[in-house]
Amino acid sequence: MASARLPILTVACAVLVNRDGHILVTDRPAGKDMAGLWEFPGGKVEPLESPEAALVRELEEELGIHTATSCLAPCGFASHAYERVNLVLLAFAIRKWQGTPTPREGQRMQWVPVNGLFRLEMPPADLPLLGQIAAIL
Repeated sequence: MASARLPILTVACAVLVNRDGHILVTDRPAGKDMAGLWEFPGGKVEPLESPEAALVRELEEELGIHTATSCLAPCGFASHAYERVNLVLLAFAIRKWQGTPTPREGQRMQWVPVNGLFRLEMPPADLPLLGQIAAIL
């Protein structure tokens, strides 16, 4: 199996839930792989960094919001073998943060009802998360 020989990339993503129960998604900016597809905000876990710490950092960098690792609740897991990497995606539900999410990297964003997630074009790694998120939320 070729995918067994690929490096593993761990990514932490946020399932930000607002007061209406809607989920924040952002699109992948032009110039990135899979540009234009919708995804949950977040990013890769750096060496010696916990997934929770990585997500807190990424949310501040991408959206200008502040949260604490204690506000993150694990809500999903997925893995997908891409051409050059095995991606492991760890999802965390977040209902408490400070600030207003504002795109800082040229991405679009939208708040979507949970059932609306199933109608979005998303990267293959994100798709298994949708049923998990719908079951929990």
